[in-house]
Amino acid sequence: MYNIVTIERRYASGGNEIGKKLAESLGYQLYDHNILIQAAKNLEIPYYQIESLEESTSGGILMNLSKTALGGLSGNRELPLADKLFLEEKRIIEEAAEKGNCVIVGRASGYILKDKENALRVFIYADKEKRIQRAIEREGIKQAEAENALKKNDKRRGGFYTSVTNWEWGAAEYYDIYLNAGDLGIEPCVRILKEAVHK
Repeated sequence: MYNIVTIERRYASGGNEIGKKLAESLGYQLYDHNILIQAAKNLEIPYYQIESLEESTSGGILMNLSKTALGGLSGNRELPLADKLFLEEKRIIEEAAEKGNCVIVGRASGYILKDKENALRVFIYADKEKRIQRAIEREGIKQAEAENALKKNDKRRGGFYTSVTNWEWGAAEYYDIYLNAGDLGIEPCVRILKEAVHK
């Protein structure tokens, strides 16, 4: 049985909703946007100041987790704010994994916990048209805005992931399960993942 589930997702693919519903169904703790909020609180940084830094780094060599094992902030006081924020998020993710029974959405959590045998690594995607439609419906935005949001968010997430892992974001070989939520639907994805957790 897996007591940790990490979910990476394309923008507007339904990954956040799947993570939330899966956590509720399993009785697991959900770590998603609340990781950012907690990290900001721990660093004593006003939320408005760090919201734009979500899933971003300075791109510095120190932040590449594949080359440098950075476990915390000690000795890294001169790092850019985005890097400090990510290191704190990393610490929160590692603490959550030690406690177990958790679903963690985003923030390169699958890579951070890649050596955990009890972690199920998941990637959620959907085709462009379905993601645009979902963004229009859920965000209340127009078609052109939704198309721009897809490009912007996918680029940001992909750049963030690659900068801290040196892995290609969304490459199937890095995940245990790769789900097309656009075709399968949210609830079936939750059921598949719940069954996988229990093996």
